[in-house]
Amino acid sequence: MTSSELDGPRLAPAAGGAPKQLVVFLHGYGADGNDLIALGKEWAPLLPHAAFVSPHAPEPCAMAPMGRQWFDLSMGDMSIIAEGVKRAAPALDSFLDAELERQGLTSQSLALVGFSQGTMMALAVGLTRQAKPTAIVGYSGALATMEGLPAPGQGPAILLVHGDMDEVIPVDAMILAREALGQAGLSVQWHVSRGIGHGIDGDGLRLGGEFLKQAFAAAGTAD
Repeated sequence: MTSSELDGPRLAPAAGGAPKQLVVFLHGYGADGNDLIALGKEWAPLLPHAAFVSPHAPEPCAMAPMGRQWFDLSMGDMSIIAEGVKRAAPALDSFLDAELERQGLTSQSLALVGFSQGTMMALAVGLTRQAKPTAIVGYSGALATMEGLPAPGQGPAILLVHGDMDEVIPVDAMILAREALGQAGLSVQWHVSRGIGHGIDGDGLRLGGEFLKQAFAAAGTAD
């Protein structure tokens, strides 16, 4: 799978002109890029100079014929998930490089936002890229692998958000990810959305947008 085969809906900066930041949404299992691109419209007031793109995952989803998957999903075996992430990573990595070049931006201006399986991809790729993104926001996901983590203090800013009533990926997965990344010396913020299942509520959406705005400002790519 090559970067040229990954594509999806895009939103230009609300303020017009060339973008100063690039936010890439990574959708969950059985969905496609259209599932998350509307978040860009919600965040446009906070990030008026950001371009948004939400690529469709590379594989058709066996369990949801109209949807896509980054890799075949078997939540009962994390080793299978880790291998799936590794197989899907090169295509996403190449897509990010190509998209940054297309927009005339560097990785300091890049943020990855994942949901569920997309969070697994955002963490795996975002933490192992040679030129790491400024920020990663992960909703309702998990940490699939600890391989190739950056040195303490060298990684992107990370925000993990999870519903405490999540019936697909239990909130414990977020807690385990937070602890593992923290022990590796990475900066992790987190939020538990009370009474929320496998989804994103208003508080989680607001926190994600504010987190990205702050991360871009800290990286010197603010509006």
